[in-house]
Parts: sequence; C-alpha cells; structure tokens
Amino acid sequence: MAMGAVQGVVAVGASLRPVRGRWSKLRERMVEVCLFAAALSAVLITAAIVAILLYESSSFFAHVSLREFFTGTQWTPLFENPQYGILPLVAGTLTTSLVALLVAVPMGTVLAIYLSEFARPLVREVVKPILELISGVPTVVFGYFALLFITPMLQNVMPNLPGFNMLGPGIVIGIMIVPYISSLSEDAMRAVPMHLREASYAMGASRFQTATRVVTPAALSGIVASYILGISRAVGETMVVAIAAGQQPNFTFDPTQAAATITAFIVQVAMGDLPHGSIGYQSIFAAGLVLFAMTMVFNLIGHWVRKRYREAY
Repeated sequence: MAMGAVQGVVAVGASLRPVRGRWSKLRERMVEVCLFAAALSAVLITAAIVAILLYESSSFFAHVSLREFFTGTQWTPLFENPQYGILPLVAGTLTTSLVALLVAVPMGTVLAIYLSEFARPLVREVVKPILELISGVPTVVFGYFALLFITPMLQNVMPNLPGFNMLGPGIVIGIMIVPYISSLSEDAMRAVPMHLREASYAMGASRFQTATRVVTPAALSGIVASYILGISRAVGETMVVAIAAGQQPNFTFDPTQAAATITAFIVQVAMGDLPHGSIGYQSIFAAGLVLFAMTMVFNLIGHWVRKRYREAY
C-alpha cells in the first residue's frame, strides 16, 4: 500500500512537471513582452516629439529661410518687423551652460572623489542625501535665489553688473547640477574593483594618488556620462534663466550681459496670447528643434567619449 501511494505521488508529480514548465515559460514570456513594451514606449514617445517638432517647424520654415534662421543675429519674432535669426538664443543658451559647467564639473568631481575615496561611511550617508535633496528644490526658487541673492552679491564685486545677466543664473544652474555629477561620478568610482586600489597601494601610492591616477581614469566613462547629463540639464534649464537672465535676445557671449535662452523664449511665447498656427507661435517649435539638436549632439559626443575611454581602460 505504501509503495503504491508513493508511486502515485511520483506519477502525479511527473504529470504536473510539464504544466509547471509551460507556466514558467509563459511568465518569462510575459515579462519579456512587458520589458519590450516599456522600451518601445520610450522610443515611440521620443519619435513622436521629434515628429511634432518637425511638422510644426516645417510651417515655420515655409516662411523663413534656413539661411536667415541660422545666420541672423536678430531674434524678434514678436515685433512689428520680425527677425528670425536664432543665434542670439543659441549664444545665451551656450553661455549660461558654460558658466554652469565651469562651476559644476570641478565641484561635482571633487565631491565625488571625496565621497568615494576619503569620506567615512557616516559622512557619506549624511552628505550624499543632502546633495541629492538639492535636485528636488523647485527651479523657480533657484531663479529668485539667483536674482535676489547671487546677482547682488556679484554686484558688490562688479558694480557695473546689470540686474539681469547670464553670470548669476549660470552659477546657480551649476549649483543645481552638482548633485547629478557628484552622485553619478561617485557611483562610477565605487564600482571600480577594489583590487585596483590594493595594487596601487602595494606599489607605494598614497590615497590621493590612487584616487586621481587609478580610480578616476578607471571610472572615466561613468564620469563623462555624468558630465553629459549635467550639460543636458544645463541646456534645458528654463525658470532660472527666464527669471534672472532677462528675456531680451542679445547676441553676445559676455556672461555679464543680459540675454535670453531658447527655453526662456519658449516660456515667453507659450505664456502669451499668440494664436495657434501663427508664425510667432510656430517659432517656438523651430527653437525647440534647435534645442533638441544641441542636446542630441552633446549626447553623441558623450557616447563617443565613453566608448573611447571604455576601450582604453
């Protein structure tokens, strides 16, 4: 009797095994489909954004020549005699982004090296969340911080600095993107295998030499990725420059002057009463297309740099 019962249980288990195998394969297939749908949705959303920009911009370029758009130094699409040269907005965007990077790259990199190689675990657990909280502050707060605190402080050093300028907002944008650079760079450094550090110490190198000559080069692909993310964040910043840099397009690379950026112009027009389909309204899509192209170029450069250094190390 006992032997028969055991044989029956074994037979039932053997009969259920194919069912369990099919159910396991079905679940794996469902997970694969969900992951593929999530990845495909991101691609489709990006493609839809590009398609809208191209469609709306085509109507704009039907009235404005590409030569005037890319070489003109006057951007006054809302004036009685409109001019459609995008260079003033591009200059303002690049200038504020460059100032931001001059602040964020060294500060973020130094913080990443300190947190990864020198800070005690307790210090790291306290400092890193505080840094990441900065990215949660509303950008409009940073805009008024630049206008009401940073700019007056700079005017104490440079009395001729106007109230609206690109230097103050650029510094504040740099402070904003420090958490992106420091956090991602620190993660990349901590991912470097420990045996590289131990080999460096065995050769007689100090902690500082190991951090700068071994860990940093080994994590350079991740560090560059953080820089590219910071650039994209700086180029796409809106409220800080709209509040503190001024909204008058000015073709200049002097950070002490007031100027408008691409995002500030888009906000200015989007908040107005221009009718849909007008040339002034369509100009924001042409400006957005230029901003998208700038961001894509920066990302392609970052991908090339990451690939090069990944192969080197």
